[in-house]
Parts: sequence; structure tokens; C-alpha cells
Amino acid sequence: MEASLISGICSAGGKAISAGIIPTPAVAYLVKKIDAVAGIVISASHNPFYDNGIKFFGGDGYKLPDAVEDEIEKIVREIETDDKFARPTGAKIGEVEYRHDLIEDYINFVAGTTSENFSGLKIVLDCANGAAYEAMPKVLQKLGAEVVLLSAKPNGININDDCGSTHIENLRLEVLRQKADIGIAHDGDADRCLCIDERGELIDGDHILIMCAKLMMDENNLPNNTVVTTVMANIGFRQALESFGGRYEVTAVGDRYVLENMLKNGYKIGGEQSGHIIFTDYSTTGDGLITALQVLTAMKKSKKSAHELNKMMTTFPQVLINVKVHNKDQAQKSETVLRAISEGEEELGATGRILVRASGTEPLVRVMAEGPNKAQLERICSKIAAEIEKIG
Repeated sequence: MEASLISGICSAGGKAISAGIIPTPAVAYLVKKIDAVAGIVISASHNPFYDNGIKFFGGDGYKLPDAVEDEIEKIVREIETDDKFARPTGAKIGEVEYRHDLIEDYINFVAGTTSENFSGLKIVLDCANGAAYEAMPKVLQKLGAEVVLLSAKPNGININDDCGSTHIENLRLEVLRQKADIGIAHDGDADRCLCIDERGELIDGDHILIMCAKLMMDENNLPNNTVVTTVMANIGFRQALESFGGRYEVTAVGDRYVLENMLKNGYKIGGEQSGHIIFTDYSTTGDGLITALQVLTAMKKSKKSAHELNKMMTTFPQVLINVKVHNKDQAQKSETVLRAISEGEEELGATGRILVRASGTEPLVRVMAEGPNKAQLERICSKIAAEIEKIG
């Protein structure tokens, strides 16, 4: 895929700079630093290797707007049937430059996003056999941490294979075995970060947002005391944030929508339960390495363990049922479905919530409920799902 992209760029007269295996957020950073017109990442993200695809960044370091992506796709489709674009020849053909040294610029940048030294911290790091395998160990060692490495030998097909942020169990076991202070897991392209505290408990994106937002509030660096999150954020997140005077704004699922809200309103932190966190003080996109450093910084500045910070938020039980449908809109608007939702909401009251939404990529309607009683949630979700199945 890299060879194809490079040849395509050169055939149009462009210069392709190949930076090697580096995190997605590194490309977002470097595209601005070296004044490139665009950045391209080849990655499976948090998926298996056979789902490899490409991500684009504009020259400003931000992901391309939907309208621009649609226009690019239209051009590609037109070229497939009738290529009218003029192609340079001879000396005007583009060139390729291999610059794996650029990763050092990114490493220095990431390390500079914290003023803390992590000497004395023992950290287990799971690189998902992906793009963080070189950069993140160097960042942590540069900042004085003791690092135990997991899944840091990418071979092109083992990315996210029973490792990384989507398969957290290996990290949990190693944190306990090593008696480490914390475990850090990235996904394949390193734009996400999840953690494991010293007792083996998960620190997901909701918990990370709480830890970091509290520190930012304490330092008077959280505009309007607001965190941007999505509709999938746990009720416990909202309760924890409000308990220390914070507030939240909710967007649709997707980091694109989180970032749009942040830029529009001048907010500095936002993200998703999946560990895709954006700090606009530092980056134009989600950066798993920066996120990890902010968690470690919160530990250092608060003089609290990962578990103590993790306890700031209580995660409520959550039940999710996916229902296959032929017509997602019809299923969501059905009177019987709406009635079942209303009855469930009345039963849960202020202690819980119900969210019914269509999948953006699959013929599914997702039924989710949160609250203190899991058996109650399962019963309510099953009732709503049954009504959706009747619509078909």
C-alpha cells in the first residue's frame, strides 16, 4: 500500500516523504512541522491487519472534513473510468525521500508535553504490535520511567492480535505479576490509550477524562470547567465530573464530532470511552502517547496512585444489545418501540438511562441501558430489543 501511494504521489509530480512506522498522531504533528500539504497514514487502527486502510490529514494537521473526503472519493471514481489528469514526465516526475529520523522530532515533542519526571514509576507498556512500538518506550525512558514492554515487535500481521487496548487481559496480568504502578495500552496506530491500575482494574476513556479534567480544573486550565464527551459516556462519568464542579457537553459517537465541538467552543479536553482523547493544547487529533503522559502527570502532581485516581469515578453497569434490522429509521420510530423505551426510562428514573441508536456502518440498532442493577437493565433492554425485532 505504501509503494502504491508513493508511486501515485510521484506520478502527479509530488514529493513523498516516507517516515516509516510511526503513530497516527505523529503524522498529524509532522505535517505541520515540515510544512507538508497533507499527511497519509496506512493503518488497521484498532482492527486486525486485513482491515488496513488509509487516514488523511490536511496541511493544518486536522483530519479532512467529510465534504473534502467525498470530493476525493468522487475524483478517484472518475479516474477509474476516465483519467483526464495531465501526468508530468521526465524530470518533472516527483521524488521520494525516506525520513525515519522524523520520529525523533515527534518523540521530543511528546516528551515536552509534561513537566514531570517519572523516575520511580514502573510501567508495563503494551504497544499492540503497532505504531507505538518505537516511540513510546523512548518517551517513557526519556522521562525516567522503568518500562516493561509487551507486544512491541510488529511484523505486519500481528497488529492488535490478542494485544493492545482492544485485548487488555495480558496487560492486566503483567501489571499484577510485575507489581507495576500502572499499565498502558495503545491500539495499533496509537491514537488511543487505555490503562490498568496497580490493582488490575481498567482505566477506560471516561476515567481518564475525569483524572485529567480534575487536574486541569485544579490548575485553572479547563475553560468553563467543561469536558466534551459522547452519548456513550457512562453515567458515572457525569456524576463524577459534577461532583467536583465540572460540566460536560455531549456529541454523537466519533472523535470528529468531539473535536468539532471543542474547536467551536474553545474547550481543551474531550474524548470517548474507547480511550480516544483529544487535548487541544497539544494536538490536533487524539494522541495515545500524550494521553498516557497526562495520566502519569496526574498521578505525579496529585501524589496519588493510579487506583486512587481511578476511584474518583464509579462505572455503572451497562448492557448493550445489537438488533439486526432492515430499516433502521422505521425501527427507531415505531410507536411500540418508543413506548417500551418510555416505560424503561420511567422504571429507571434518575438512577439510569436508555440509549437507542442506529449503527453508522451496519444494519443494526443498538439498545443500551445503564443503571445500578444489571439484572434490571438486561430485562429492560431485552424488552426493547424484542419490540425492535418485531419491526424487522
